[in-house]
Amino acid sequence: MNTKNTYKIGQDNINALGLDIHNPVFVVSGMSIIIFIIITLLFQQQVTSFFVWLRPAITNTFDWLFLSAANIFVIFAMFLAISPLGKVRLGGMDAKPDYSYISWFSLIFAAGMGIGLMFFGVSEPISHFNSSMGGIVLTEGVRTDWAPLGAAVGDVNAAKNLAMAATIFHWGLHPWAIYAVVALALAFFTYNKGLPLTLRSAFYPLLGDKVWGWAGHIIDVVAVFATLFGLATSLGFGTTQALAGFNSLYGWGSGSLAIFIFITVITLMAIISVVRGLDNGIKTLSEINIGLAVLLMFFILVTGPTADIVSTIFSGGAAYIQNLIPLSMPFGREDANFSQGWTAFYWAWWVSWSPFVGMFIARISKGRTVREFIMSVILIPTIFSIIWMSVFGGTAISQVIANAAAPVASVAQELKLFVMVENFPIAGLLSVVGITLVVVFFVTSSDSGSLVIDTITAGGKEDVPVQQRIFWCSFEGLVAITLLMVGGNSALTALQAMTVSTGLPFTIILLAMCYSIYKGLNEESKKKYSTY
Repeated sequence: MNTKNTYKIGQDNINALGLDIHNPVFVVSGMSIIIFIIITLLFQQQVTSFFVWLRPAITNTFDWLFLSAANIFVIFAMFLAISPLGKVRLGGMDAKPDYSYISWFSLIFAAGMGIGLMFFGVSEPISHFNSSMGGIVLTEGVRTDWAPLGAAVGDVNAAKNLAMAATIFHWGLHPWAIYAVVALALAFFTYNKGLPLTLRSAFYPLLGDKVWGWAGHIIDVVAVFATLFGLATSLGFGTTQALAGFNSLYGWGSGSLAIFIFITVITLMAIISVVRGLDNGIKTLSEINIGLAVLLMFFILVTGPTADIVSTIFSGGAAYIQNLIPLSMPFGREDANFSQGWTAFYWAWWVSWSPFVGMFIARISKGRTVREFIMSVILIPTIFSIIWMSVFGGTAISQVIANAAAPVASVAQELKLFVMVENFPIAGLLSVVGITLVVVFFVTSSDSGSLVIDTITAGGKEDVPVQQRIFWCSFEGLVAITLLMVGGNSALTALQAMTVSTGLPFTIILLAMCYSIYKGLNEESKKKYSTY
């Protein structure tokens, strides 16, 4: 592969006022985001109506594309893992990992799904359990609607397993395969081919030197959009959950002032982490947070319905494997609410997060073989998701089965975690730990997201002036504050719609990326690699 023009991208960089930015990408993406915010705030009613229409229009029309593409990513990743291409080492045959397995997994998980697991760990299993997917509406202990995966009327255990299968489906192989495709492409073309760490580099085998022109600019601008709006959506969920927890525990309120204070504090914490750097900031916070998460999960497992939770881990995981193909089918489905309202939105959300998470994972994965990379980035997080969802979601469903009027079944989504732990010893402390996890996941997402956006807008350079990272971190906080304070729920609706809309074109980009990866790895595999 000819990479003689690898750093031509740097010729367009602006080096002024101590900054090092890639002019077209920085200016176009930054100004477009500002314009979007202004229009959203000035024309809230019209914008809300538009985005209320946009999200279902995209997910209902293109659900087949999202589901088909996600299936392709899983199959493609598994093929690479078992093929001879899996022996290729990221960075070359002599490259060694920069991080231990614990640090590597902590960084991957904190960036990939931290806030989402906290927000949906209880609420999603309950939602599926009480819907057609779970097959049970426990007003009278019997099913009142249909169950596409086949739970019999009144079969509570089957309904529970199917609810867990549906939940794990959204947090298992498919989303992590989406991340893995982007991360593998960036890591390979950066560390094996010497290209800049930016999205356009993954398309060098397809576009050649055109990646340094406007074709590459457009790819990177879309990546910035997808990253920022995907982050903002997740941070919106995190803000509402954390404030709901604070309000429930201490009555601090959840209005505009609370939003302003909370996001400002989080942004300041993220800036401190950004200034400390990847190893001393993000890595340390990620390890602390994963440790707290595991402790909380272990406490729920030990002090809760332990036998039932352990049973749910195995039965829910088995139900996920058993129903993986029916859940993944893009055509001939009757459960439109599930495939369009849940799955298509999730896949678009994961795709929109993939530039951010993929680039971050790529940056920390040098020295791993392709096979080791795929197994670690896809299978291990999937196993953790099965355990996490079974512990938290399974416990909540058990509470509903024991008492159909259990509060966890009816409270708002952002409160379900805190209501569930009220039945446990030291419930107040558990809630504080839950809020802490949301906050720290919030911080790690914000600072790692700032790192990624800054890298993209600097043309793929990894060592850029720290003030640029501070700028993007502050900008993310300002965007979140402005939209949530002024737009409220309508702003979150707009962000979700923008996530879906950016996920649509990026799905096509990821499909092209698969071919680019195969072409590059196939060339590289002709060399001899150590598999130590």
